[in-house]
Amino acid sequence: MTQPPGAVVVGLAKDATHRFSKVPLDAVELVAGHGVLGDAHAGPTVKHRSRVAKDPTQPNLRQVHLIHREFLDLAREHGYELGPGDLGENVLTAGVDLLDLPRGTLLRLGPDAIVRVTGLRNPCHQIDDFRKGLLRLAVTRDEVGQIVRRAGVMSVVEVGGTVRIGDPVTVTLPAPPHEALEPV
Repeated sequence: MTQPPGAVVVGLAKDATHRFSKVPLDAVELVAGHGVLGDAHAGPTVKHRSRVAKDPTQPNLRQVHLIHREFLDLAREHGYELGPGDLGENVLTAGVDLLDLPRGTLLRLGPDAIVRVTGLRNPCHQIDDFRKGLLRLAVTRDEVGQIVRRAGVMSVVEVGGTVRIGDPVTVTLPAPPHEALEPV
């Protein structure tokens, strides 16, 4: 278990309605096996409309969406002003390289809550509907042409608890061999 220097929760959001952005808050309650209490995407089975249409009995691997503030900083450099919840995330972190974590990493958010990282967010056209051109930053290609997704990670709640802005983030890597994150 490690706490990267400066690893902290800098924003929180939820929304009871299926909208792209969420409402910023000072605290959220995470419920084990469910997600963010009162959020439209919480529950043990899929809640995203496209996934429900395919198979509503699929397990919900997207209970809690986390984005690193560093992506918002990159967006700002390209002329996009974004705040907590704007991209539909529940938890905005700083100081944690979320995209490089292996699948199964545990993130302790504050004193009690623990989420398990399940995969990458797969950004879609809704990002461009929200801010024209932003999808090009959220999904890009590396020097060898591989797709790079930058819009955060998805997770499930292993241990519930209240998460507040300013809470530390502690990282526990799974046992090797580590599996790279794939879109979920």
